[in-house]
Amino acid sequence: MDFPLSLNPHSPIPLHQQLYEELRRSILTGRLLPQHRLPSSRSLAKLLGISRTTVTQSYDRLLSEGYLETIQGSGTYVCSQLPDELLHSAPVQPGDRPSQSPIRLSSYGDYLAQTSFQLQPEPDQPICFRYGRPAFDRFPLPVWRRLLSRHSRSLDWMDYATDMQGYRPLREAIAQYVGRARAVQCTPEQVVITNGTQQALDLMMRLLITPGDTIAIEDPGYLSAQRIFLSHGAKLLPIPVDEAGLQVETLTKPIAYPVRLVYITPSHQFPTGATLSLPRRLELLAWAEQQQSMILEDDYDSEYRYGDRPIPALQGLSQSYAVIYIGTFSKVLFPSLRIGYLVLPHSLVSITAQAKWLSDRHLPLLDQRVLTDFILEGHLESHIRKMRSFYDQNRQALVQALRIHFGEQITILGDKAGMHLMVRLQTHWSDAELVQRAEQVGVGIMLAQPHYLTPADRHELIFGYSELETAQIQIGIARLAQALYPNF
Repeated sequence: MDFPLSLNPHSPIPLHQQLYEELRRSILTGRLLPQHRLPSSRSLAKLLGISRTTVTQSYDRLLSEGYLETIQGSGTYVCSQLPDELLHSAPVQPGDRPSQSPIRLSSYGDYLAQTSFQLQPEPDQPICFRYGRPAFDRFPLPVWRRLLSRHSRSLDWMDYATDMQGYRPLREAIAQYVGRARAVQCTPEQVVITNGTQQALDLMMRLLITPGDTIAIEDPGYLSAQRIFLSHGAKLLPIPVDEAGLQVETLTKPIAYPVRLVYITPSHQFPTGATLSLPRRLELLAWAEQQQSMILEDDYDSEYRYGDRPIPALQGLSQSYAVIYIGTFSKVLFPSLRIGYLVLPHSLVSITAQAKWLSDRHLPLLDQRVLTDFILEGHLESHIRKMRSFYDQNRQALVQALRIHFGEQITILGDKAGMHLMVRLQTHWSDAELVQRAEQVGVGIMLAQPHYLTPADRHELIFGYSELETAQIQIGIARLAQALYPNF
């Protein structure tokens, strides 16, 4: 070699990597010109006092990356096809990359860039009252495995799906189920299978909302829905919620701008747990028909009611096409199944199916087939009955423990249904201090504040009870009461 190579045997960087970088740098800076012949691996190894394997590794990498080429019977040469701009460029050092113009984003991208919202952190404590998850250990996994094995034997589930609305037998099973369990009026032709509630909401925004349109939402309400609506440029009109649900009279007052859509969780309002009363349901339907507005009914966990008769879906009361019904299997089965559904007016079905196809083509056909049999063979409703009994026991244990340990210091909301309830506290602690003091005694709690549109210390907590056992609930509430009211 007619130039020195600097190798450091004491460096943590392997010798073959050092040799590769030295040779590459020499080629890029022009010290080794195109068609320059390199020594054989044996000769260079002897010259540098290193193993031939080390040289061979370096040469092989440079050959694979196009810096070197071999000529049969002649040797190894610097490649003659290197671009001129590379031959005389200085080696690029970390952090020396040239600055580039910012990438122009759409209005949707601008919203996400400016918002940079974070998912609400979930507590990770020995006793955690987080909400939204069913009791995984009570799911009938052997039944699911058997159905999965049954459908896995064939190969036709591996192909593209041909029905843009989703697997037809599953849509038939869902139409029968919601008609029987929720009094929803629909046919299989009105059902579109979605990738959970999130995609259902996103599809409706794409099809019904133009940036600047107004959406009326419950306040407090489902945080993810708020974010989806804002990301599509909608204006949000917060409507207060009381023990009878959405205060519909607020909508009937003169408003400077028309309300295009109302998003509501009428059967078990999230997060307060209130049930929209029948008079208000009828008032809301009459208002929507008069104003030619749409209603998005999110029926996320209405299967679980305790002591009261099941409340029919709002969609079943409608005499017009004002209500779009959203359902999901995340709460009654498991979230990673990622199967939800829309029940749509006939006029929206085709365009929604097209939008769904453009979004993700189709959901996994195997999962849809397994779920179909799970419903048709009665496993779904059997599982719901068992879980309703289990959740009811936990609910009663939670309510009893709260009343024993907190007494008049709290108001319990929404304890007649669902998988969570909300508690309003009388306390001088801030919301942040409530969480901190709970963590100190190994209890994880979640605030209701993020679900409000206006910031404030409201001293309201959401207690999920679906994942816990009765003893954990009792111990957790006792610890929490001692941490928050040590002199009580």
